[in-house]
Amino acid sequence: MTSPRALLTAWNIQAKKRLGQNFLNDPNVARVIVDKAGIAGDDIVLEIGSGLGAMTIPAAAAACRVIAVDKDGRIIDLLRTELRAACIDNVEIREADILRVDLDAIACEAGRRLVVLGNLPYNISSQVVVQLIHARSRIDRAVLMLQKEMAQRICSGPGSKDYGRLSVMLGYCADTQKLLQVRAPLFFPAPKVDSTVIGIRFTNPPRFPADDETLLFRVVKASFGKRRKTLRNALAQSDLNLASSTSERLLKDAQIDPIRRAESLSVAEFVQLSNIIGKHGIAHGTAG
Repeated sequence: MTSPRALLTAWNIQAKKRLGQNFLNDPNVARVIVDKAGIAGDDIVLEIGSGLGAMTIPAAAAACRVIAVDKDGRIIDLLRTELRAACIDNVEIREADILRVDLDAIACEAGRRLVVLGNLPYNISSQVVVQLIHARSRIDRAVLMLQKEMAQRICSGPGSKDYGRLSVMLGYCADTQKLLQVRAPLFFPAPKVDSTVIGIRFTNPPRFPADDETLLFRVVKASFGKRRKTLRNALAQSDLNLASSTSERLLKDAQIDPIRRAESLSVAEFVQLSNIIGKHGIAHGTAG
């Protein structure tokens, strides 16, 4: 693996901070990440942010096919050159914004559920995770490198200060675990914080299926929208358009103390609450 610094210098390219470009500088770490993804010879991998190919190359060696998506057109030719030098011909590179990519269409084209790999920029990591949740019927599992703080939030449980909307959404439909810590100096340019690799394996069906998943995600979003407030007040001041008295009644019907806060509720309690709210005819909206 040629060092990112040398490659970028040779091609007269500078990493873009606004794209969150911090390129992995250690081939051993890349191989460990691919290994932990458990990629087999019949897997089709969707790589988010292929960059200079640190994970693309070992993934391609293990998988049937890799679909590599990167937004930065400046490095596409560079990556193609690296792939040719490594005699790799099972990688398709797509220049695109992953947030605008139709994951259902890619999986349909592939003819099977996808394995997702990615070193995600901090500024879009939560959006990508939500995107994967909504497309999970097409995704078997994901292994993602995130800023340490984001990974901590995603993998936290009830009662933790880090527990939040993404924790609940993933807890509803997936098993998550921390797989590997990656120190900041192992990237070029080095970010200010360390990274954590997490594994996500989607469960089908969820352990506690909601009557209306869209409503569940709205209730979770509303509950954490004002996380310092009690659930009674957080729900009443959200786009669910609940009067405070109605919010209190619904919480009691769900056997949840109205003065509790969102971070104290388990996934099962959020499902119970959303089911109760749904039975009282709360208008549906768009989850996000």
